[in-house]
Amino acid sequence: MKRLRVMMTRREIVPENLPGSTVVVLDVILATTTLVTIFENGARKVFVAGSVEESERICAPLDASTLIRGGEQGGFMVEDFDLGPLPEEYPPEVVSGKDVVFVTTNGTRALAASSEADKVLVGSMRNAPAVGRYLDSIETDTAYLVCAGSRGHFGMEDFAGAAEIISHMNTENWKLGDSALLALDFAERHDGNPLEAVSRGRAGKWFSEAGYEKTLRYAAEVGASEAVPELKDDLLHLVEEVEDARSGSRK
Repeated sequence: MKRLRVMMTRREIVPENLPGSTVVVLDVILATTTLVTIFENGARKVFVAGSVEESERICAPLDASTLIRGGEQGGFMVEDFDLGPLPEEYPPEVVSGKDVVFVTTNGTRALAASSEADKVLVGSMRNAPAVGRYLDSIETDTAYLVCAGSRGHFGMEDFAGAAEIISHMNTENWKLGDSALLALDFAERHDGNPLEAVSRGRAGKWFSEAGYEKTLRYAAEVGASEAVPELKDDLLHLVEEVEDARSGSRK
């Protein structure tokens, strides 16, 4: 039976334990929500960097005329970058046909730290049902739902995202760890009110008080996206495209 675990922060990632597993990283406010948005809104390529220095390496060979550098460090837009971390900064008219290199303090760092897994997926509230269905459909030893957290600390909104994914899975086919069982209880408690689940933690309260209620509602819109992006060699792909490539390599 496949095992399902929830990591409460990215500090729980142990790279040598990841081979044979599937990792879903959640940074609901906001890295993974924004990455799913960029991907869906027609960017030609979406690159994920684990640090500003890594983003510079990725950017070096790219055409500057079609390049967008986005994200944040410590909650602030990176100096000389084009855009910040908010999903509304990346509408189709901005990103369509462009190469986007994205880096954040927590979310992209957690994605980079998970690279030893067989599959590394980008999860959010918006694509939670699609991610849950995909996890049910694949063969994997263990699935880890990684809550990126904030500077190594637990984030309620990321746990709410993990809980939402689990609520859309056939858990009878999985052996749930204690943290996954706790997330399932959390999902049942907040069933029908994902905005409350996202907003009640420290980060959610800050966004609400700072006037970003629209961003919070966007991040909490369960099922708005059918995309399940997979990170492979710094670049996001639809899982279907990666599966096709893997199948072709085995022929």
